[in-house]
Amino acid sequence: MKLACNALIKFTVGLLLVGALLFLPAGSLGYRNGWLFIGLLFVPMLILGIVLLIKAPALLEKRLSAKEGERTQKGVVAASGLLFVAGFVVAGLDFRYGWSAVPSWVVVVSSAVLLVSYALYGEVMRENAYLSRTVEVQKDQKVIDTGLYGIVRHPMYAVTLWLFLAIPLVLGSWWSLLCFLPYVAVIVVRIINEEKVLSVGLEGYAAYKKRVKYRILPFIW
Repeated sequence: MKLACNALIKFTVGLLLVGALLFLPAGSLGYRNGWLFIGLLFVPMLILGIVLLIKAPALLEKRLSAKEGERTQKGVVAASGLLFVAGFVVAGLDFRYGWSAVPSWVVVVSSAVLLVSYALYGEVMRENAYLSRTVEVQKDQKVIDTGLYGIVRHPMYAVTLWLFLAIPLVLGSWWSLLCFLPYVAVIVVRIINEEKVLSVGLEGYAAYKKRVKYRILPFIW
């Protein structure tokens, strides 16, 4: 019950915060792309949260914890937060002042990418029970090298990149996309630091890096 309440509180706070960041700058509740994004993000999030609460409460508890110990990762989290706030606010202002004209087909395709990315995100969590939101080596942790982890070493970051870059287009804002693009560099910094931590503290990770050569994009990086 305590875990369920904690999850519900964070879900509600997140929903209200995102709504405020979008609709206050937009100056209207008639921002349809804003409602589309909220539906695409928070409905699957609620469903996934319920599934984790029932089938994997320990994993849900890890996902709700966001206290980074690594200095580099604290900077990554702070930078990510600033980019998201800027991206949502700019999207709302874009709607208010009509800066962008994103075609409807782009919004539709981006919405599909967002949903597929979130589904893959759920699959990554199913494959890896050690998937914490913080960079750490957990007790009795083992290297996961099956499924998506057999293709790239960081499938969670791979799908979140697609998800996050789809967000501004779902919101109908080219200018917001410019705010989200630096997130690619933020993810690169996080991955490099995380691999240093795992290589030192997680048995078998060095060998795993030799077997699976690419981090997030096959044949590229």
